[in-house]
This record gives sequence, C-alpha cells and structure tokens, in this order.
Amino acid sequence: MIKFILNDKVVTTDLPTGTTLLDFIRYHQLKMGTKIGCREGDCGACSVLVGSLDEKLTYESATSCLMALGNAHLKHIVTIEGLNMNGLNKIQEAFVEQNASQCGFCTPGFIVGLTGGCITGNAKTYEGAIDSMNGNICRCTGYKSIQRAASNVVDVVASCKQDDYLQHAVDQKIVPDYFLKIQEQLKKLIDENIDHSLTVTDNRKVSGGTDLYVQQHEKIVHTSPVLMNKQNRFIKQEGDDCVFGAATTVSDIAVSPMFQTITNFDALIKLVSSTPIRNMATIAGNFVNASPIGDFSALFLALDAQLQIADNKQSRTVALRNFFLDYKKIDLIPEEHIESIRFKIPDAETLVSFEKVSKRTHLDIASVNTALSIKVKNNVVESCSISAGGVNPIPTFLKKSSEYFVGKTISREVIEAVFPIVDAEVAPISDARGTSDYKRLLLKQLIKAHFIKLFP
Repeated sequence: MIKFILNDKVVTTDLPTGTTLLDFIRYHQLKMGTKIGCREGDCGACSVLVGSLDEKLTYESATSCLMALGNAHLKHIVTIEGLNMNGLNKIQEAFVEQNASQCGFCTPGFIVGLTGGCITGNAKTYEGAIDSMNGNICRCTGYKSIQRAASNVVDVVASCKQDDYLQHAVDQKIVPDYFLKIQEQLKKLIDENIDHSLTVTDNRKVSGGTDLYVQQHEKIVHTSPVLMNKQNRFIKQEGDDCVFGAATTVSDIAVSPMFQTITNFDALIKLVSSTPIRNMATIAGNFVNASPIGDFSALFLALDAQLQIADNKQSRTVALRNFFLDYKKIDLIPEEHIESIRFKIPDAETLVSFEKVSKRTHLDIASVNTALSIKVKNNVVESCSISAGGVNPIPTFLKKSSEYFVGKTISREVIEAVFPIVDAEVAPISDARGTSDYKRLLLKQLIKAHFIKLFP
C-alpha cells in the first residue's frame, strides 16, 4: 500500500505505483484545484509541493503529471487546497490585490510555487521569489501583475529573523498551522512502514521518469515499476572522483560543491528545464533516455564519466563514451540498470564549459549543445575533451577534434583550424530545430564560445 500525507490527512491506496500523482489527486481524491494542462511538465498547472523527511523536513516543487504515485510514499504532498485557511492567505491576498489572475487556470501553480519559495526562504529576495515560480506559464493575465504580487510577498518573507521560514510562514498566514505538525506525523508514518516495501509488478526501474511519462504515459500508469529510492540518491567523494547514485536529481548536483568547479555551473543548471522538473529529473535517466540532444549527456561525455551498470547478479563498468550505440540504442540489456556514475572532479587547472542554443533561452530543448573540458599548463594544452549534441544520432564525443588541441598553444588560428575536423565528425540532419548547415555553423560558433569564455 502507498501511504502519504495529502495536505492535512493521511491517505492510503493500492493503485499501481506508476499511476501519476496528478490523476490520483484529481480522480481519486477529487482535489480539482490541481489542473491538467500539458501533461508534459511544461506549463506548471499541476504543480504541488513535496515534503520529504530525512534529517529534517524539506519541501520541493514538482509537476504532478510526471510524478509516479509511488514516489509520494511516506511524503507530504501539498495541493492548492492544502494552502487554504479562513480567509485568504498572504499569497492569495497579494494575487487579488494585484489583479494577478484572470481565468485562474494557472493560478494554483503560481501560488504553490511561490509558497514553496516562502517556506524554504528562497522568496526572501525578489529574484528568488520569481525563480520559485519558474516553469509556470500564464496565457491570459500577463506576468507583470504576478511579479507585483510576488514583490508584495517578498517583504513578508524577508522579515523572518530566526531562519525558521516554515514557522514564519505560519505566523504570517502564508500557510496553515497544520504544517507545523507534519514532521512529527511523517516520522510516525515512516517508523510504522519501515519494513514494508511497495508491491512491484514490473521489473523496470524508474528514477525521475520526467521524459518517460511524456513518451510512454499509457504504458507506465498501469504498471508498478521498481522506483529508485533514497539509497540510490547520494553524492560522495572517493579520492579524486565524484560518485553519485542513479536517483540523484539535477537539483541535487546543483547544490553539490563538487560541481562548483565547472565554469558558470549555476547558469548552466538554469538552462536545463524548470525547477519542478529539475527536482525530479535524474542524470541517469538523461543517459538512458539517450536523446541526441541530452544536455547532461553532453556535459558528462566531456567529463569522461564512467557508469556502474548492474543486474541482480553482477555489475560492470561502461564509459559513457561507449554507452550510446545508435539512435535511442544503449549498452544496457532489459535486466540491467545504471547503479551509479563516477567522474574525476576537475582540478584547478582543468576548465569546463557548457554551451547550448535553443529557440527559447530557458526551458527548451537544444538545437545544438556542446561541452568542453580542457587542461592547460604554461599556455599549452595538456588534455582536451569536446562533446556535441544535436549533430549526430547520438550524443557524441568528438575524439579527433579533442586530440587535435593537445600540445598546441591556444589562439584564434588554432581554434579555427579545428573546424574541418569537427565537420568530418558530425552529420546533422535538417529538422524543426534547424537545417543541417545551420547546426554545423552553430556547433563551430559554440566551440568558439567555449574558448572565448574560458580564455577571454
């Protein structure tokens, strides 16, 4: 049985673990404030807050249309109904005052997202408040009134003196006071269910599932796949290497100090989907999805990541550079799954860059992406790794182009001389994201951008 707290009540269900949380909320709990929009995680109309208890209770936003019901097990799920109290709460009040809602379809998502920013403290600045609502789309109100409403709320959050933002949110009538009892209730729920695992009817292992639910929604929602749990969600250092589990999310690596040596890593993360998606999407899932334009596939190809792959009997190590075989074909048999990922942490002399161009700057699929890892001593290149996505059927390590730079001194002429080699290593096709010629030109420009950024 799946058990969790929905708003202020414990709910239990024997539905398949692959059922989407959105469908359970609307059709089984009749909480109609959580809307069905795109069912692809793009609009934010189905946003909820997910409270998880580890050492302490923490909240993240998520798009419930892409969240497996089994991943709500032993957690606190908050819908827009769970934020109601006698009279309007502070955020609802701000939206009314600033006329920040017209048809109201998107409004629950914006309010849920901003509430998450308030109880985590991210909304203590205007920039943080706006960022807490990223991934939510409004089609009729216009964003300026929503921004003004968020600005009203910032002053309330910023007045918190004790860094206990949840208590402050209750005191300021941002959230109802039942929130203060959730940590104790979750602990009790976890203790009661510590020895009970969820029923599994499908041996496939699912971690984030953010693209799986888009591609195979009807197939997944009727099954109970094995869901990666917190034992598979970790980041640790082993010698000079960083090792992280298959269930580690994009948001997890975003705050890990082991990734901060990557140039402009914070800006890179914001190019990759919205916050609610990053809170669910996993790096391992990005690899297994095997999209030719997977952003993290490009990054970790340049970092020469190694995958630990396992079945029920044994494990093996595969270089990410050998993992992609052909379009949507990978070195993974049905019984196997990625267990962990390892890469060498870039040292002070190794510079890493990621570049991406898409039709929208944020929350969009790349036309072309590329990453560079380069080590330079005494102005001479000691090692170089260049990867590219969107220019071949698979994410590609540009082996010959990378080898070309070794032993050379970086200059404009040296950089431009690599372009014929790059051209020979790629074979882009014309599609909705651009013509073949455009993608070739774009890749060359992005390679230039790597060097301009790292060696201005």
